[in-house]
Amino acid sequence: MAWQLETLDPVFVERARHKGIDALGQPVRRMAAAGGEPFRDALRRAIPGEELILASYSPFHQVGPYREYGPVFLAAESQPEPLPELSALLHRVGVNAYLGDSVALRAYDKEQTMQEAALLPTHEVEATLTRWEARPEIAFAMLRFPAHGCYALRLNRYE
Repeated sequence: MAWQLETLDPVFVERARHKGIDALGQPVRRMAAAGGEPFRDALRRAIPGEELILASYSPFHQVGPYREYGPVFLAAESQPEPLPELSALLHRVGVNAYLGDSVALRAYDKEQTMQEAALLPTHEVEATLTRWEARPEIAFAMLRFPAHGCYALRLNRYE
């Protein structure tokens, strides 16, 4: 596939972890995980009792009408494990799967204008991304958790 995973901006993560400030300049919230919270920096679910940070974040790189901020969980400490491959994320199932059974998938152009959106089973994401590869105006895609609409990860198109 012609897509590269993007998690949280490393500058944001560093600032949230070490200065306690989120992307909107607000104090972050530190808490113990109930279990199952999606860590956007590690692309995995939290273990009960694990320390986490709740902060506001925007996965958009420029200003515009589609830019939005929302809540994200990240691990309070740096994560030693490597990030999973996109294919592994899309095929992982079960209660601890990062993405779950369904996702909201959105396509954007270089100006960050939404071009298409779909609510679909996670196992159908690869086919949709393959179809979008034929559309040169699509620059990146975002996966969101459908129930809350929260940002899950960004996929940048290889150039």
